[in-house]
Amino acid sequence: MLFASATAIPITIFLVIYGIIISEKINRTAISLFGAIVMIILGILNQEQAIEHIDFNTIGLLVGMMIIVNILKRTGVFEYLAIRAAKKAKGDPWKILVLFAIITAFSSAFLDNVTTILLIVPVTLVITDTLDTNPIPFMFTEILIANIGGTATLIGDPPNIMIGSATGLGFVDFIVNLAPVVIVISVATLFLLKLIYKDFLKAKDENKQKIMKMDETITIKDTLLLKKSLIVLFITILGFMVHSQFHLESATIALGGAALLLVISKIDPEEILFEVEWTTIFFFMGLFILVGSLVEVGVIDNLAKKMLELTKGNLFVTTLTILWVSAIASAFLDNIPFVATMIPLIKAMTASGQLDANPLWWALALGACLGGNGTIIGASANVIVTGIMAREGRPVSFMSFMRIGFPMMIVSIIISTIYLILFYV
Repeated sequence: MLFASATAIPITIFLVIYGIIISEKINRTAISLFGAIVMIILGILNQEQAIEHIDFNTIGLLVGMMIIVNILKRTGVFEYLAIRAAKKAKGDPWKILVLFAIITAFSSAFLDNVTTILLIVPVTLVITDTLDTNPIPFMFTEILIANIGGTATLIGDPPNIMIGSATGLGFVDFIVNLAPVVIVISVATLFLLKLIYKDFLKAKDENKQKIMKMDETITIKDTLLLKKSLIVLFITILGFMVHSQFHLESATIALGGAALLLVISKIDPEEILFEVEWTTIFFFMGLFILVGSLVEVGVIDNLAKKMLELTKGNLFVTTLTILWVSAIASAFLDNIPFVATMIPLIKAMTASGQLDANPLWWALALGACLGGNGTIIGASANVIVTGIMAREGRPVSFMSFMRIGFPMMIVSIIISTIYLILFYV
């Protein structure tokens, strides 16, 4: 009874804030910060405890990579790669779609899927307009593949950044454990998309010739900056691969790469810092404090005990439950607050040593990242691309997206289920 009365207020505040975030009636950053401050004012946790619950490794990693990507995109390298790929495919729509998917997957894994989408989609629309072909198959492919590709690495998607920071799992751990299944899912997704869109992927020969006449070299705005950016990006990724051996956090590597690039690029830091998505950063901070409030009053520990009772501590059942619940929830909710809640829950479940934690972390990463493909609101990439399509006069409804995205998401989770059973549980 005492526990229930002590937790009623923080649980109520958390659920109200979470509901407002889902409804999008109020800006999610504003409401998460407001909820965090309310928790502190009511004494559910004090300011020092609140700051302790903010995962500054996640924050630093996000800021560092945002700075690197914002400098890299100024070079025009994405436009160059897209036009080069279209010419390599000799204007064939299906081959272009596959090559754009490869560029999107690779970029999403090593940069950031939202940034990748923002850079690749406008060029895709130029290509599809030139070919006079329907852009919808290209848009759906890039959305799905961006979310799938981002699942493969520590830095590809915010849920992975959060999991890596909370667990100490490194860049190599994510690639070794998630990249194999991500490759299989990507191939399966492309195969299914070809079956769905085969009648739309056609173009006239004269339009193909227009593609061949495009000059990709004019898209590179600053060759020297491109070289500097690629060198620093390579050093940063190499740093991620070896950071655990040198006892350095991933945020230190990302911020180190960002600082080095700012120095050698000689770009005004104020310009670049202005382009950092500070609203996302502060959203994370508010969220960490909200979840930290539930940790402080014992809600997370209690939930962990209930879940262990439900699954009877069985690794097989627990792993698959986390995978499927994460996937379905992430299709309809923002996966960031969901993962922020699940991380301390899994930590509490595995604290006694009854369960092997690793399969649970991979299940959470796969479910949260891949689940975003289920609906139009499941991931930021989905919202961005459908917004661009609406401005182009080709709006995509919630149900038309779900008719393609949800079955694709279910297929990816079935493949993930088989993968986890075969290799982990």
